[in-house]
Amino acid sequence: MFIDKVFAMGAQPGGTGGEPQGIGGMVTSFLPLILIFVIFYFLLIRPQSKKAKEHKKMLDNLKRGDKVLTTGGIFGVIEDIDEKTVILKVGVKDDVRMKVDRNFIAGLRTGE
Repeated sequence: MFIDKVFAMGAQPGGTGGEPQGIGGMVTSFLPLILIFVIFYFLLIRPQSKKAKEHKKMLDNLKRGDKVLTTGGIFGVIEDIDEKTVILKVGVKDDVRMKVDRNFIAGLRTGE
């Protein structure tokens, strides 16, 4: 009796069980996944890569005398710069100098 009920819930023989078969059925079943990937690309991946490119361009264009903000929230003026590090003058009298990794410069200060 239980076996009859199990067969009654299965697909009909011959592949006419309501779901499309073949290539069209595969495309239809993967379409939601493809749409989710496209949405993620335009909402998350593309803006992040664009922002990373802008940050890299800003880091490449740093020069001596620029007023910057670090990711730690420290304001300073670039005194010396090389490939990997930046020496910042910080403090009221500019007598404090800090060596900071170049990648931790968050941005340029404007309006000061």
